[in-house]
Amino acid sequence: MNAQDQRPDDDAATTVVISYPSDLSTWGRDKLDGRPFRAYLQKTLGAVEAGQVTEEFTGVGCCGDTLDVPLAIESVEGGDRVDESTEIEYAVRDSCEVEGGWRVQSAAGPTE
Repeated sequence: MNAQDQRPDDDAATTVVISYPSDLSTWGRDKLDGRPFRAYLQKTLGAVEAGQVTEEFTGVGCCGDTLDVPLAIESVEGGDRVDESTEIEYAVRDSCEVEGGWRVQSAAGPTE
């Protein structure tokens, strides 16, 4: 990485509020709120802005739960880049028919 590619720490957001759909299961919410998933977001989101939506895979667990969960950036405080120092907060928004439950891994589950 050369000096032009490096971004100063003051570009890091202090807090990012990310919303998930209200119909996300309890298991899915637990996955989002866990330390591993928060660390994953801190390492992969990069530059963000309010209104941006990203679909993230949370896993299906042993009995299935969700495929991809649409996460929306609701607000960004500080800089415009998420890094390991950025605090991630969650908010709940209207449902969007997130598929979940045991059907994810069964023949009767979603195929998309």
